Amino acid sequence: MGVLDPPLSVSATHQPNLALTRLVEASGAAKKSLAFRLNQLAETAGLKTHYTHTSWTNWMKRGMRPAQAVRPLIAQVLEERLGRPVSLAEIDLDHDPGVDSSVGLEFPRELGTAVQVATRFWSQVDHRDNRVPGVAVVNYNTPVRRWLALPVDDTAASRSPAAFRRVGKADVVELLETAEQARQWDSRYGGGNWRSSQLTVCLKERAAPLLHGSYSDAVGRRLFTATAQLARLAGWTAFDNGDHATAQRHYIQALRQARAAGDVQLGGYVLTCMALQCSLGGFHDDAIDMADSAFHRVGGHATPRVKGFFKLIEARIWARSGNARMADGALATAERLLDAASSRTGDDPAWIDFFDEHRLASDAVEIHRDLGRPREAQRWNELAAMPTDTFARAYAIRQSVLGSTYLQEYQPDLEHALDHGHRAVSALAVVSSARAVDYLHALISRMSRWRTDPHVAELTRRVKSEIYAA
Repeated sequence: MGVLDPPLSVSATHQPNLALTRLVEASGAAKKSLAFRLNQLAETAGLKTHYTHTSWTNWMKRGMRPAQAVRPLIAQVLEERLGRPVSLAEIDLDHDPGVDSSVGLEFPRELGTAVQVATRFWSQVDHRDNRVPGVAVVNYNTPVRRWLALPVDDTAASRSPAAFRRVGKADVVELLETAEQARQWDSRYGGGNWRSSQLTVCLKERAAPLLHGSYSDAVGRRLFTATAQLARLAGWTAFDNGDHATAQRHYIQALRQARAAGDVQLGGYVLTCMALQCSLGGFHDDAIDMADSAFHRVGGHATPRVKGFFKLIEARIWARSGNARMADGALATAERLLDAASSRTGDDPAWIDFFDEHRLASDAVEIHRDLGRPREAQRWNELAAMPTDTFARAYAIRQSVLGSTYLQEYQPDLEHALDHGHRAVSALAVVSSARAVDYLHALISRMSRWRTDPHVAELTRRVKSEIYAA
């Protein structure tokens, strides 16, 4: 059984909990009797606690915060006394004030500390205001350096006698199934969809308790693989929704979880996602270093399909930086690796199944657009057809990119550009993605010389009425 007090108590805020104090006083109960009943409820829940009247005084008067797991039980004690429902919000225990601005940015060397850092971040992420306009690339320096130096922990076992429960394979399977469902939701509905917010709920309420449990090395490796996938997805959806600070924190924790899992190719995948975020933020040199390091660090630990995707992202970054030679080389390598993957079956991780010839062609459209090759981009688009319902966001982005290629031609083709712009707007009707909207906005910005054209005005009106006003 887990011992919750004092090892897992939350540190002091130095602010009395007036809401809790009011309800305790309204109940008319002595703090000793409240502590006795709380310990009874905790034991029933499988928790070993030794709360006293002093514990209640600490929570009420001295700014101490009880452990997350016991807070619902405190509410239940008061419900019994008051004869009515009591929510955590009513007793000011639904969040922790004074959140440390650095939480989630740490990449601890020790696994036990890493678990504490990750679960602490997940418990607070819904109460943070991390939204910033750009990427603080410096936050990635230490995590990237430490992962490259040591991408695999010695052991993933946890045998603490204070662990709340024993973790089994079924627990891990449940997390992996959740990650797979979330991945499908993200592709179809975008990172801003309400379904994506369930990732943080899963990390906080389902993954975190398991990490504090007891498990063998084998189960621990799979558990950390699952939490790394969930954290990466949480980072990706935050990035897609324009919440870069939260995305960085999720990515850092995902990278640390991948190291605990001993899953080198998953760690490389996380690092590649970090690289893409940096590149879209304008930090091309840092992004290239990350993508290149991911490719070379995974070595023989990654399948050709996984390594091919790393090279594809590297090609996108080189193209954004304007280096055609390096972009062409990386894209050619990605093609060769994808061809090699077609002759292999059964060895790819599930999370890379989206990377096929259609995805490569779709990204190649953007690569050639960024290199100022509109005709090449349009030729690649002929190979990029993907199911618009399954990959609605990718389709919307590609339409915006493709539309911009018609404005790059020697004689700009406004009609075709507008057509693809309207297709993007229609696709975004079911997608919530700040990133996809940014691509569409970039297309409209390229039409500024025709701003008085009634057809351009109509596209602009649709964007304002159907997307920004949604």
